[in-house]
Amino acid sequence: MRRKILLPLIFILVVAYGGLALTLIRGNSPELGLDLQGGVSVVLAPTTDASGEQLDQALEIIRSRVDALGVAEPEITRQGDAIVVQLPGVKNRDRALELVGQTAELRFRPVLVAGLPPERSPTPATTTTPGATTTTPPTTTAPPTTTVPPTTTAPGQATNTASDECAAGPAGNTAETSQDAAANAAVASCDPNAVAALPKIPTTSREQDKRKSCVVLPDKPGGKSQPRYFLGPAGLTGKAVSSAKAEFQPSQGWTVKMDLTDSGSAKWDQLAQEQFHKQVAITLDSIVQSAPTIQPDQQSFSSFGGTAVISGSFGQGDAEDLAKLINYGALPVQLKKISVENVSPTLGQDQLNAGIIAGIIGLALVAAYMLFYYRLLGLVVIVGLALSGAALYVVIVYLGQSIGLALTLAGVTGIIVSVGITVDSYIVYFERLKDEVRGGSTVRACVDRAFNRSFRTILAADLVSLIGAIVLYWLAIGSVRGFALFLGISTILDLLVAYFFMHPLVSLMARNPELVRMRGVGMAAGLDAPGAPA
Repeated sequence: MRRKILLPLIFILVVAYGGLALTLIRGNSPELGLDLQGGVSVVLAPTTDASGEQLDQALEIIRSRVDALGVAEPEITRQGDAIVVQLPGVKNRDRALELVGQTAELRFRPVLVAGLPPERSPTPATTTTPGATTTTPPTTTAPPTTTVPPTTTAPGQATNTASDECAAGPAGNTAETSQDAAANAAVASCDPNAVAALPKIPTTSREQDKRKSCVVLPDKPGGKSQPRYFLGPAGLTGKAVSSAKAEFQPSQGWTVKMDLTDSGSAKWDQLAQEQFHKQVAITLDSIVQSAPTIQPDQQSFSSFGGTAVISGSFGQGDAEDLAKLINYGALPVQLKKISVENVSPTLGQDQLNAGIIAGIIGLALVAAYMLFYYRLLGLVVIVGLALSGAALYVVIVYLGQSIGLALTLAGVTGIIVSVGITVDSYIVYFERLKDEVRGGSTVRACVDRAFNRSFRTILAADLVSLIGAIVLYWLAIGSVRGFALFLGISTILDLLVAYFFMHPLVSLMARNPELVRMRGVGMAAGLDAPGAPA
């Protein structure tokens, strides 16, 4: 019988404290949310009217971008027409903001003129210019190039098509000078010679950057000191790409491989023919992300889904960033940044410290009350809370390492609230034991009977809390879900500790007459029955 009591007690102690020791030895710690470790929060809103379905689709695409960044437990939610992106603990905030904030449609545009510095005359795309990509021998390090297989599609009329589809520039007004009007007209005409003759070449604004228009866009990362490109109408968009990934090729280094959809394959085939040995710009958010040159390759090209490879002097990070942008660049609605808030790690640490202090004060008050009211049995409550805390810490660290679960301030609140649920389980048991002892039985005889009857009540109460946590997690958004999740985890641990720790330990204590009859602080005194037999 004694062995039957000891086994579950040893089991829960080994699992909880053994897991805690292993976690500490490995140096693992919980993943912290934005409000506890700092990070960045971005609010995005549509530039035009957008339906709820469009916003939901945009949210999922942004979620895919953020997941590709490897951020632990990001929060991407809708608040009305706005999309809120919270990135806790992101290491490179500028890079994250750049990738998340680029919310316009991804487009593939033919380069009509490359290298347009503000102070110099432009150079046609067919001429080698500083910064432009050209064909180089395999032994020479080349700027990014796009490898496409041979194709049988007939070459299209690139110049005439571009001219027919170009959208007119913005209407003139009394404040517009003749020089500005001429520049806008030259850009709208899609004529490289007309643009080359301009004394001043305007950069196309985001509002004027239309899919079927000819545009002048800056090279990444943009700015007056960066070269610019004169680009034709988009031949295809990011929807034509089914997937893109960065790959390392021994002969080429880091490359970006694009798998095209069935319809995208035909569009890419036509664009590749029109721009053979010329550049194609990949644009996003009115910025040229890359402008590789179309070059032939010996591989076959299937009309039911082709493959294009962008290669050149890529580093691993550059290739991965470009692949992410191609994968997640097309949104159903254009978004703009409304606000960007940086939460410093210091502020997050202050909030974490405040939460820990609040928890310690609460636990100290609970421990003092349990010792005063239940005497020796109060120690069972204190040790049980420590055991639950150790097990909870191990679970939080494990989930953080395995699925990226982050502990937020709301989660800390849920854990603190769960202390009351845990303590209630001990009180239900002790009060039932008190009633049994008052009936005239010995403390030892009442321990098992009281537990069997009280555990049904504990189970019912915990199930109610668990159901409430599940419903709250299912229906809520944002930090409220963190509160519900950690409340639910703590409730499940409470049931396990009550069954494997609380009952076995009280049973062992009841078998020791000295612990039962200890004057003023023994179990009998804690059960308000000082004269009860052991």
